[in-house]
Amino acid sequence: MGYFSYLAYYNWSYLLFMLPFIILTIIVQASMKSTFNKYGVIRNLRGLTGAQAAERMLMNKGVTGVRIERIAGAYTDHFDPRTNVIRLSETVYNSASIAAVGVACHEAGHAVQHAEGYIPNKIRSAILPVANFGSKISWILIIAGLITSTLQPLLYIGIALFSASVLFTVATLPVEFNASSRALSCIKETGMLSDDEYKGARKTLTAAAMTYVASAAVAVAQLVRLLLIARSRD
Repeated sequence: MGYFSYLAYYNWSYLLFMLPFIILTIIVQASMKSTFNKYGVIRNLRGLTGAQAAERMLMNKGVTGVRIERIAGAYTDHFDPRTNVIRLSETVYNSASIAAVGVACHEAGHAVQHAEGYIPNKIRSAILPVANFGSKISWILIIAGLITSTLQPLLYIGIALFSASVLFTVATLPVEFNASSRALSCIKETGMLSDDEYKGARKTLTAAAMTYVASAAVAVAQLVRLLLIARSRD
């Protein structure tokens, strides 16, 4: 395949497989921000802050030894299993909003997963080192393999490494959905939020979960596109 015909195929495959998913990602992210902005300004009746909600969930599940810290920025909330620390963003830690309770309990859900040895979480952690390595070097090999046919074996090595990153993205889905399920279950069991507030927290976590679904869809589509390109070069 000549250079210009290959370039045309590359652009065609990109538009066919990637553009719809990129649009989906933009829509999902906009929905997530809109939902968080809506429920992030509605104060819950109990006046629970995100930090208090996370602490309450940990106590309810009998998980100890987990610190809860404040971290700068927005949408930076996460649980660090290496240090056993839940880090809540500025918009969640001291906020008594409905969204803050949902997000904080979601991160506490990850801490509970870690404490209980949740199997899907262990699988994702096992994939992480390879995925990190693959994300750093895969595109270098892929581009090198595309430049000239003499380096074509590098293309397949790069795709294999990129596949590890895709696998990690897909393996993240059950972990995230389970953390949200644990959070919502605890919120309802402990009465942290009223029934109407609970619905707002559920919408917030559902919108956030959809961003992971969109990311996984983009990653899988990208992998399919690369496989088609490799096949066309054969």
